[in-house]
Amino acid sequence: MHALWFAILALMLTAYVVLDGFDLGAGIVHTFVARTNEDRRTVLAAIGPLWDGNEVWLLAAGGVFVFAFPRAYAAAFSGLYLALMIVLWLLVLRGVSIEFRSKVDHPLWRSAWDSVFAISSTALAIVLGVAIGNVVRGFPIDASGYFHEDLFGAARSRHPGAIDLLSTVYGGLGLTALGAHGATFLAWKTSGALGVRSVAAARRLWAVSLVLFTLATALTAVEAPVFARHVVARPWLLPFPMATVAAAGIARASLGAGRPLRAFLTSCGFLASMLVATAGALYPALLPSVIDESFTLDAYNAASDRAGLEIGLWVWVPAIALSIVYFAYLFWSFRGKAEGTHHHY
Repeated sequence: MHALWFAILALMLTAYVVLDGFDLGAGIVHTFVARTNEDRRTVLAAIGPLWDGNEVWLLAAGGVFVFAFPRAYAAAFSGLYLALMIVLWLLVLRGVSIEFRSKVDHPLWRSAWDSVFAISSTALAIVLGVAIGNVVRGFPIDASGYFHEDLFGAARSRHPGAIDLLSTVYGGLGLTALGAHGATFLAWKTSGALGVRSVAAARRLWAVSLVLFTLATALTAVEAPVFARHVVARPWLLPFPMATVAAAGIARASLGAGRPLRAFLTSCGFLASMLVATAGALYPALLPSVIDESFTLDAYNAASDRAGLEIGLWVWVPAIALSIVYFAYLFWSFRGKAEGTHHHY
């Protein structure tokens, strides 16, 4: 039961990154690929019916986290309070920028909110990458089961802060991978000059993402030896990194061949295979300790009691089935190319 809820949490976080990832990526690249007001209206029309629903996956994953693993949730939200407040404000700014952009018909007003949308999307992608890097490296959890981590390590501390070399590389990977994901989505959902520029941006970002993925993998082997040992000890994980590399290559080639839907699906596969490999190598750890492995908060010592987990499963299964049906209907309803003139955004 504990392993099942670990898998459920990993699945929901993966769904969030894949679905909200193309919204973030569209925000990252839209000031480069969308050069006119009409182009930017089209970008918002492409993500407009989807972005707020996609963000619900983060809230749902947080609900699963606090229900299934309350000790790990308490430690994470106290130790990373500043980082989580930054995430909250970035999410708020993204939503406000999308909703407020067209409230006033003035170029300066629209340009200001376009900048807020781009900056908040870029910063959030970096923060998500840094967060994954921190989970891979581990946290200074002590015998109390709690920790405190500053953004940057102090000279007197034996432990790095949230931002070090490894997490910086992961942050760069998060930025380029989600940027490529968003540009690929726009290549699929838009046409004309906007679509052409989206294809060009996506192809460049996929090449950079492959380089950073290789660098992150090498650094992880050096900076997070426990994580690396788990990968070696679990050979069933090896196909996932290979699938990640293959997906990036296929996405880039598909864009060049004029197959944007195939490119977008393989882009989703790139993110999903990378995150599944990370979760598989971490298991059963939720918050690894760099002080002592015995202090690690995992799927067993941080979990709710078994009876509660069993009851929760009866609620989660129909809820997730309903969510999947809703999202399938949503994507079907808004299929086809987006047009800025045909949407309230």
